[in-house]
Amino acid sequence: MPLIVVGADTRAGEAILEQLDAQEREIRVFVTDEARGLQLKQRGFKVATGDVSDESHVEAACLRCFSSVLITEAAGDDRERSFADSPGEVLEGWARAVSNSQVRRVIWVTGRDHPRTDVDEVVSVDPDDPRFAEMVVELDEAHSIS
Repeated sequence: MPLIVVGADTRAGEAILEQLDAQEREIRVFVTDEARGLQLKQRGFKVATGDVSDESHVEAACLRCFSSVLITEAAGDDRERSFADSPGEVLEGWARAVSNSQVRRVIWVTGRDHPRTDVDEVVSVDPDDPRFAEMVVELDEAHSIS
């Protein structure tokens, strides 16, 4: 089943993508950096490029995905965000986007609280944990995380 990594062009996103095999299944990435998106496309990932604060674009990219990995670093780093005034607004938009796109499992990559997410299964992984990327993959592959 499809997986999407929102904020794949972050340090945490890079680590997670290193653990995933784009040849075995459909893996989508949402990035801001067009050059990075092209590199990921050449590796076999399906790429959506845009503003991470554009809730409707994130929602469309998540459509028909089973799992969504939301890397909160992308909501507050130095990239341009034209559709939200704060990282919190970006994260709230992502929570609505995954709910509206009918994602069933959300894995937040954050060391902080995250917005309430109306999907079947929600978990968070701390990016400061040395095994965080492996944990994300294990959670994505698990039969259930509830």
